[in-house]
Amino acid sequence: MAQALDTLTEALLAAAKAAGADAADAIAVTGSSVSVDVRGGVLEQAERSEATDLGLRVFVGQRVANVSGSDARPETLAIMAERAVAMAREAPEDPHVGVADPDLLAREWDVASLELADPTQEPTPEDLQADAQDAEAAALAFDGITQVSAASAGYGERRVHIAISNGFSGGYARTSRSVSCVAIAGEGTDMERDYDGDGRIFQSDLRSAREIGSRAAERALERMNPRRPKTGAYPVIFDERISSSLIGHLIVAANGSSVARGASWLRDALGQEVLPKSLSLTEDPHRRRAEASRPFDAEGLPTRRREIIKDGVLTGWTLDLATGRKLGMPSTGNAARGTSGGPSPTIWNLALTQGDQSHEDLIADMGTGLIVTSMIGSTINPNTGDYSRGASGFWVENGEIAYPVSGVTIAGNLRDMLRGLRPANDARPWLSRVVPSVLIEGLTLAGE
Repeated sequence: MAQALDTLTEALLAAAKAAGADAADAIAVTGSSVSVDVRGGVLEQAERSEATDLGLRVFVGQRVANVSGSDARPETLAIMAERAVAMAREAPEDPHVGVADPDLLAREWDVASLELADPTQEPTPEDLQADAQDAEAAALAFDGITQVSAASAGYGERRVHIAISNGFSGGYARTSRSVSCVAIAGEGTDMERDYDGDGRIFQSDLRSAREIGSRAAERALERMNPRRPKTGAYPVIFDERISSSLIGHLIVAANGSSVARGASWLRDALGQEVLPKSLSLTEDPHRRRAEASRPFDAEGLPTRRREIIKDGVLTGWTLDLATGRKLGMPSTGNAARGTSGGPSPTIWNLALTQGDQSHEDLIADMGTGLIVTSMIGSTINPNTGDYSRGASGFWVENGEIAYPVSGVTIAGNLRDMLRGLRPANDARPWLSRVVPSVLIEGLTLAGE
């Protein structure tokens, strides 16, 4: 019978202490996943995986080492701890490492209120196959759709427990359910593809497979016969499907590890305006049914809601304990880790202030310009924020969509781009990054 995860983590801590560690933290993760792919209405592939993984980080003075494994036998745990301590003794000293002061630890939390795990029964492989088949059939029902390159459905369940020698011990479970479809329109050199998909914690929240297949087909057909616009400076709308990538670049630059290395175009921007004054960027790790929610971080610190950007002004960095110590600041409760390495600062759920205009209003206001619906490649200078990416989408003339576009490159500077963005009100509230479509003026487009 499998051991309880809290028992495994406590056993790892005991083994570390016996091996000579001054302090330690342990993580145990167990989970299962099943995925199904169909092609031509029949099962193409079905996979199921189950695993338990263990991670142990030990401290000997200001030296640290990490080991991982999947064998939970007591003799193996002892060997893991002995090897970790031996490695730590040979490691260079790091004045910033160490576990949290016990006074800082999370003491009370309500995992149930976050609704991280669906209590309903795991779907059968037949259920997943039926979803994938429905998505594929819905896409193929559209005239002009010549094939579906991928129709998939999946389910996963994962449990994690963390224990630390400072007295912290806690865990929780997560579930996930997904359906996706990639449709192809046209033939030969005139083929275009697009996709749709949905992933939720609760199966009852998942959009229907037929809706997903139909939307993938519509998107693929809309992309047929693309052109390239003329090179120039134009307004650009980043569609809600990809607008979170812009905010992602901002979040990377505001990550304490980037700032500590000096590799951030925001390194001198603390307390400065980085978004329009009307906008804020809020992190909320306690949002219900959101995939990045959690009651505590990987170092046992309580997570909390915070405004990373308030009224356009950058208020702070994203920090774990070690990164915070490097910068002379407290952790923001944003440590994340797997079993094979130590913690690093990671963002939880984000939401950008939404505007009062619809996506259609932004299109009407832009006059002539580009709507970007997908992007490829990325050339971003982490020190300056210079930005260049390949893009495709739709050309707008006189406030209306005129034709599809592909093979265009967008260029600008992230700092200038973000200070001038204007959001719509079309963000999907269930995503971990709730970011609407945004309009940015005056980007350089390289086309014909």
